[in-house]
Amino acid sequence: MGAERGGLADSLRPLRHATFAVLWAATVLGNTGTFMRDIASSWMVTELGGGPAAVSMIQAAGSLPIFLLAIPAGVLSDILDRRRFLIGVQILLACVSALLMGLAATNHLSIAALIALTFVGGIGAALVGPTWQSIVPELVERTELKDAVSLNSLGVNIARAIGPAAGGLILAGMGAAATYGTDVCSYVLVIAALAWWRRRTVGGSALPENFFGAFRAGVRYTRASRELHRVLFRAAVFFAFASSVWALLPLVARGVLQGGAGFYGVLMGAVGAGAIAGALLLPRMRAYCSADALLLGASLMSAAVMAVLALVPSKAVALLALLVLGGAWIMSLTTFNGVAQGILPNWVRGRALAVYLTVFNGAMAAGSIGWGALAEAVGTGPALLCSAAGLVVAAFAMRRVPLPSAELDLSSAHPWAEPATVEPVANDRGPVLILVEYDVARDRLPAFLTALERFSMERLRDGAYAWGVTQDSARPERVVEWFMVESWAEHLRQHERFSHAGADLQAEAVAFHRGASPPRVTHLIGLDAASLARGPSSS
Repeated sequence: MGAERGGLADSLRPLRHATFAVLWAATVLGNTGTFMRDIASSWMVTELGGGPAAVSMIQAAGSLPIFLLAIPAGVLSDILDRRRFLIGVQILLACVSALLMGLAATNHLSIAALIALTFVGGIGAALVGPTWQSIVPELVERTELKDAVSLNSLGVNIARAIGPAAGGLILAGMGAAATYGTDVCSYVLVIAALAWWRRRTVGGSALPENFFGAFRAGVRYTRASRELHRVLFRAAVFFAFASSVWALLPLVARGVLQGGAGFYGVLMGAVGAGAIAGALLLPRMRAYCSADALLLGASLMSAAVMAVLALVPSKAVALLALLVLGGAWIMSLTTFNGVAQGILPNWVRGRALAVYLTVFNGAMAAGSIGWGALAEAVGTGPALLCSAAGLVVAAFAMRRVPLPSAELDLSSAHPWAEPATVEPVANDRGPVLILVEYDVARDRLPAFLTALERFSMERLRDGAYAWGVTQDSARPERVVEWFMVESWAEHLRQHERFSHAGADLQAEAVAFHRGASPPRVTHLIGLDAASLARGPSSS
């Protein structure tokens, strides 16, 4: 019960795992360098004469690639060696910062170059985002997962506290080239940590997925998961409104508060410091508040900060407000991420988290562009007030869409017997039609159909692309559930994916079946001349 009490020692439990601790420290250093790079790029746009639209384009250029590429990246994270994949992308990101360093050192930096290279950096972030999140369950125990997610958010915000302030100081004292060079060094440290990690061999499936098959499976899961839909919808609404403060903060610092690069870095550092404080308090807050209550509080706090920045042109007040914003931001990010992690099975974790990142960054990119355009038309202050009002209204409206519970056991149950076959079936044979025959008393059919409807979502999440129920016209008690899968291999993967939570739903439906023997299961496989010619050895 220690974790439930929210003690600090309990929240730090994942750091007792050496690999998690090393990779966590490496990501803190890497993210510190990234924040230094971003602070330099955002400020250099204003130095080069960019207005609100140009400043907001930097935010959009970093977020848009994640919106476009996170799902393919999530597929890659589920089918490739995650360690090697991360190393390759870190090398790409180091090259981006090295090029920025060279342009700054030779005075060839331009707004167009900053936006273009920020976009390439966003591509790298899109590729590594789902993978970094997906490796967490490999590094800690399941009971420590929420604490590990919170520590990852804490690490990001430690970097947010250190990176912008250090970046602003280096930028003001030594110039943009030195700031970008420091970021290059941070990537070297991350690559070294990943090279040190000896990833435990994960018991892989005997039926490895290819890219396009894995992509389709991820899309099917996302389409069928109503729990994930609620998380995505809530996240899209929140981040669309909350993005305004990040898109417009450089203009607030420079235009409204008359500050320089160093002051802008201090403002961003205040956000990080507030997030660290919030992360340390969050375990105890979770013991007393639901996820929905935490999000409501985060929304109201963020809206209040936007209003203060718009109405009170004071540097001291802005620093205090951004401390509050940091706490609100860590509350929202950790809550969304923790719920998303908790409702996802391991087999599709990278792909589904990629969908979450797509929504998150799409909302941030679209919001940044929209709020930048509004600020161009009516001014920075009025744009912040509009976003604050929208966030308050949305916060109360979203109470009607509660976040799902993250307490289900989604580990593989393996309850199904192997399909009966006369001879081996080629993995690529398909489609496959599975029939499950139930004998149900007529007076119990309505309740049975209700239970079967709940169970149907498990079929669709695990790989079926169609599902239905039919009734025998000659014997109404004979009810046949059917579902279709694209190939024999994909149906065998369904056997591996079926979770304990799904088994509970199946047991509810099977309880209506009469007779000593279980429901009869039949597998019908697509047949054509080509499949006959290939024979059973094809794969």
